Amino acid sequence: MISNIIDNFKKKSLKGRFLLVISLLNFIAFCILGSLLLFWDKLKLNLPNNMQLIVGCSILLFGLLRFITQMKRLNALDDE
Repeated sequence: MISNIIDNFKKKSLKGRFLLVISLLNFIAFCILGSLLLFWDKLKLNLPNNMQLIVGCSILLFGLLRFITQMKRLNALDDE
């Protein structure tokens, strides 16, 4: 399975690889930001606890949706 992923990565063009790496970094950044909002109690924001949970979850979901749409876009570019 891992060899299949590596082979698909090598088949991508330079632009496709660059966009894949950028989208992975973007996904990791959104996950870190959402996790900070969810789990770091010492983070002092002017939000109530329930709003901080909602914002953290929405940031995590937004990062996941952006990653999924970028993967679909990259696969469409490879098919052309």
